[in-house]
Amino acid sequence: MQHTTYVVTVPLFTKMLGGLKGVLMKAERRAKEVGISEEVFLNDALAPDMFPLKKQVQVACDNAKGAIVRLTNRENVVMQDTETTFAALQTRIDDTLAFIKTATEKDFEGAAERRVTLPYFPGKYMTGAEYALEYAVPNFLFHVTVAYAIVRKNGVAVGKADYINGLPLKDLE
Repeated sequence: MQHTTYVVTVPLFTKMLGGLKGVLMKAERRAKEVGISEEVFLNDALAPDMFPLKKQVQVACDNAKGAIVRLTNRENVVMQDTETTFAALQTRIDDTLAFIKTATEKDFEGAAERRVTLPYFPGKYMTGAEYALEYAVPNFLFHVTVAYAIVRKNGVAVGKADYINGLPLKDLE
């Protein structure tokens, strides 16, 4: 039996983080081509009260990693928010992907019913299924989308295909 919490988290996080890494690689090339410093590019935001690009990537990684930790009761791997280059952010994505890929479907047994608490909602909990579907995945996708939008805003030729990062298309028979 496939565990829904696994299916809606691990494969999605893996795919979308791979796409985000590709978008960052294109952004890095574009910054070099037009002479935008990495510092300026990575500190750009969509609005003054929003996180800059580098923080969007860090938070997306933390959301994916945190969801796996909360749904499987695994030990968290702390990542410092010290990335100041495209290469360092790509390494953070790689490290996050390596952590996510260690989670198996078996690790998610009982996850849908598990009580998940978050420090910013004191005295409250969600079931694992509610947490995965109503908080973890939407929050993760929000930060990936905003990172993509900042890159696009800066003139990088990325499109929906870069964001989606491939489809599992099969030949009709």
